Formats: sequence, structure tokens, C-alpha cells
Amino acid sequence: MRRSRRSTDGGPGHDAHRIHDLADDRGSATLEFATAGLLLLLPLTALVVLLGAIQAGAFAVQAAAGQAARVVAVGTDAAASRTAASTAIAFALADHGFELDDADVLISCVPVSPCPSRGGTVTVTIDLAVALPMVPGILGAAPPSVTVSATATRPVSRFAGLP
Repeated sequence: MRRSRRSTDGGPGHDAHRIHDLADDRGSATLEFATAGLLLLLPLTALVVLLGAIQAGAFAVQAAAGQAARVVAVGTDAAASRTAASTAIAFALADHGFELDDADVLISCVPVSPCPSRGGTVTVTIDLAVALPMVPGILGAAPPSVTVSATATRPVSRFAGLP
């Protein structure tokens, strides 16, 4: 029986045709990998930056609340303690790149008056609006933000204010 020329065994011209087909695809895997990598890397990078900003806000309010509660708890004068607490909060927020104007601060004492009083407790609660980076506002509105908050409570010494 006679073989056909289109046999899978090929012949001298068949191998050259197959090599020519493989040469046309050379480099396409690199291009596909670079394109897919770029399309996946950009959103992932944006997510890391966004989560980093939120975490920085969480660290800032935790540090600010702790320092403010400590400052008020060791203070003897209510007005001076609140001024010192405001300064401590401003410094703690600035260390993390935030401003005092973006925070809502609540300082409370038990017993309420005088604040601070011997044997009482001081509680400082701070809410901070963290603007989301790389997320634009819609139709001229302010960029979206996430509110992070922290609360710190410190006891006031029974001997506070004594000579």
C-alpha cells in the first residue's frame, strides 16, 4: 500500500513548517506574564497603601488616647490637664501624619467633678477620620474616609496633688 504525502511521518518539509509555527509564538508568554502581572500588581499595591493608611490612623489614635489619659491622670489642675492632653494628642497624631482638627476627642472622669480627682479614673476617647488615599471624591464631594477610634482609661493616684 502506498503512503500519502500528508502522513504524520512528515518528510523533509513537515519539520520546517512545525518549527516555523513555534517561532511565531516566541515571546508571547513574557508579554502575557508582564501584562497580567501589571494588572494584578497595581490593585494589590493600592490595597496595601490603603490598609497602611488605616493602620497608621489606628496606631495614632491608640497612642494619642493613651498619652492623653496619662497626662490628665497625673495632672492636678483641670484646665492645665486638658491643655496638656490636647498638646499630647496633637503630637501623637502628628507623629503619624494626622492633624488634631481631624479628630474628635472626649475626656471624661469618674467622679465627674473635679476632674481629675484622687482615686478616680480618667477615660479618653478619640475618633479620627482617616481619608482613603488614591480614592477620589465623587462629583466634587470630599474623598471617602474611615473612622478609627481608641479609648484609654487610667486611674488617678490616691495621692495625686499631695505635697
